[in-house]
Amino acid sequence: MTSAYLLVIPVAITMFCCAQAFGFMDSEAKITFSPIEHASFVIQADKITIYVDPVGDAKEYAKFKKPDIILITHNHYDHLSVELVNIFKQKETVVIGPKAVIDEIGTGVTMKNGAKIQIKDINIEATPMYNTTKERLQFHAKGNGNGYVLTINNKRIYISGDTEDIPQMRALRDIDYAFVCMNLPYTMSVEQAASAVLEFKPKVVFPYHYRGAEGMSDLEKFKKLVSENKSIKVSVLDWY
Repeated sequence: MTSAYLLVIPVAITMFCCAQAFGFMDSEAKITFSPIEHASFVIQADKITIYVDPVGDAKEYAKFKKPDIILITHNHYDHLSVELVNIFKQKETVVIGPKAVIDEIGTGVTMKNGAKIQIKDINIEATPMYNTTKERLQFHAKGNGNGYVLTINNKRIYISGDTEDIPQMRALRDIDYAFVCMNLPYTMSVEQAASAVLEFKPKVVFPYHYRGAEGMSDLEKFKKLVSENKSIKVSVLDWY
């Protein structure tokens, strides 16, 4: 693989010509991941642009092309802004989400867990996301939200949404890039996230959605735990 791995640190010069400050580019597959904040990010590949869970200030998206796809995991305020969806949505934009999201927006493509769709040579599969720990069950019920596996330019990209280390995550295979949440009490602990990652073995994992009720999750601990498998790269982007 000739992809450039960028560990985000405040330096002005990088040895990778294809790396972008505070983002990540796979130069071979021509895919760029650009974090916005918390759970919101932009995927760019060839002539397609995908906004994932866009929330926050619309100005943060000004440097990107208008989205071909808006992909939403669930309808919590830190994942869905109907106002932003209406601002960003163009005539040809495809909005995708679970039923609760599409009902709230009033337009778009509803995907249930397990559903698949192809849009402009991009394959999208909706995966489960839910809580399993008794004291967290009220946060994310099974079937109400989606994670996603996207196949773009022969790369498989997993977006966890808000979930614990569910069997469906652990059973994933052949994932090139994984965006994995970890914040208590809403999703899962660093230990749960690392354990799942070690089981499904993505080539690169991006910790995201790691601001919890008591501050930020311990990413250094996450990296240390994942380092048990030297073939998995942890890439920390600038989310906050």
